[in-house]
Amino acid sequence: MTGMNETKVLEPETIAVEEVISTDVVKTGQNRANKYLIGLGILIIVGTVLYFLFANGQLNAVIQTLNKDHHLFYWMVLVGFLAEIVAGSMGMGYGVICTTILLILNVSPPVISASIHSAESFTTAAGSISHYKLGNVNKKLIKLLAIPAVVGAVLGALALTYVGERYAKMTKPVIAAYTMYLGIRILQNAFSKKNGNGIKKKKINIPALGLVGGFIDSFGGGGWGPLVTGTFIKNGRTPRYVIGSSTIAKFILTFASAVTFVFTVGIHHWNIVAGLLIGGIITAPFSAMLTAKLPMKKMFIAVGVVVIAMSLITIYRAIFL
Repeated sequence: MTGMNETKVLEPETIAVEEVISTDVVKTGQNRANKYLIGLGILIIVGTVLYFLFANGQLNAVIQTLNKDHHLFYWMVLVGFLAEIVAGSMGMGYGVICTTILLILNVSPPVISASIHSAESFTTAAGSISHYKLGNVNKKLIKLLAIPAVVGAVLGALALTYVGERYAKMTKPVIAAYTMYLGIRILQNAFSKKNGNGIKKKKINIPALGLVGGFIDSFGGGGWGPLVTGTFIKNGRTPRYVIGSSTIAKFILTFASAVTFVFTVGIHHWNIVAGLLIGGIITAPFSAMLTAKLPMKKMFIAVGVVVIAMSLITIYRAIFL
């Protein structure tokens, strides 16, 4: 009887651990709920817009517009859907996947990068807000990365606009070779050891890394994650702060790149941007769940092989066809 009436006393350490676990569970639940609420809100807005278009007899005109360019809009929805699955599960690869597929579809390099960065302005903004709220940021690292990254992004956009318009046939195989290199980097990540113990940290020139990363991301349509984020993590830095800070810097350079492309290329590529954005929005609420279920090593290998194969096809078509 005495044992039944005894009250279990928890140690302070146990209480602290339980509080941390419960806090993490609450945050995870809140994040999932927020994503579903955002998705529901977007569906309501889209449904309302479609209703008014149908009521005013303009729905057929919109459908005809979306069917232009061999139904490119619908292809972009599929590309955005697949790219967001990869990016949401692996933390990188959105720009690489979109660039390789758009090159296969024979879209010009300036329009590819302009479209990807315009769509990514929204997705990286959402990711930046989440990381900031969770405290996954190093403000000093963001400042060192973001300012030179913006400079590099603007220079990359201007260079791609000039080169891409005048030397399109030469630019495509160059960008395809670059995406093939990123595919190789993704394969390396699949077989690299995750344990950072014993890694001797090397000094990194952060402003130079940000400048180069911003330039190639803007010029090549992607690559910030594999290059910049990958460099910091391989150097033994804390992944949580690296990914959070890198995401915010990525948003800033993406916005700068998108604005530059608006003034140089224009906004005639809206069907690509809308398709990528809608495809990504559809996938975003489920990306967190996929992260826990998909085998990461096999995902890295599959994506790396696909990117390399598609890049080789683009190089072959640009040189021999």
